[in-house]
Amino acid sequence: MHQGKTLITMEATGVYHEGVAYYLYAQGFQIFLSNPGKAKKFAQSLGFVHKTDKSDAAMLAKYGSIQLDNIAFWIPEDDDVRVIKTLIRRLNALEKDKLRESNRLEASTISDAAERVIQSTVYLISVLDGEITEIQHEIDRLISCNPGMNKNRELLLSVIGIGKVMARELVYLFSAKKFTSAKQVAAYVGLIPRLNESGVFKGRSSLSKSGPSRIRSKIFLAAVCAGTHNPDIKAQKIRLTHAGKTKMQALGVAMRKLIQICYGVIKNQTRYQPQIVLI
Repeated sequence: MHQGKTLITMEATGVYHEGVAYYLYAQGFQIFLSNPGKAKKFAQSLGFVHKTDKSDAAMLAKYGSIQLDNIAFWIPEDDDVRVIKTLIRRLNALEKDKLRESNRLEASTISDAAERVIQSTVYLISVLDGEITEIQHEIDRLISCNPGMNKNRELLLSVIGIGKVMARELVYLFSAKKFTSAKQVAAYVGLIPRLNESGVFKGRSSLSKSGPSRIRSKIFLAAVCAGTHNPDIKAQKIRLTHAGKTKMQALGVAMRKLIQICYGVIKNQTRYQPQIVLI
């Protein structure tokens, strides 16, 4: 069978599938990256009990074959996007390390730990701060050297509530993922409402919280700022709280609206213009 007609179905497993996916794509194969959760449910529906490499391969082959009518083939990112992806991952790891060390410093101070322990922790935080700054500068440099990404960053920064940190994340997101609608973006980031009608929780809804938590946590902070300074988000918050929604419910809606606004400025390639003028 010609390689161009051969479909390879793979599970998206962190970074571990990427090397194989890039190689197979370069050899002319068509690649389908399946969602591990959906693949697992498919296996359960077929009655797969034992989990072995052979059974997993058979399941994925069958799963890919029934997706042919509406499959989205995997396409590797541009070189700049691939480099930024690795830098974003490193930045995320460094930020987590800094948070852990900051928590240790607080605990050491409260527990009256040895001075050497505190010195060590302070030193590590300073090293992490330096690395975080260097990685951020490198990401910003790559974005500045790419006309398309640089334009998108300028457009995102025109959205009131979106700062440099959030713009950096979203420039990468919109370069790496080819979204077709604002709703699709919100779903990917985990900002669509999920209805819960189980037991005593009938009628309640919460955010789905699927997708990258890193972006979701940053859009949370951006939405808090936008709720005060962005006319559209602020008016929405006032309307929802007057209608009886809690502050957290209103904030969840603000997060979704903010990411949709960001998608809109990128799609239309126009700067943000508030729809509401607050008096």
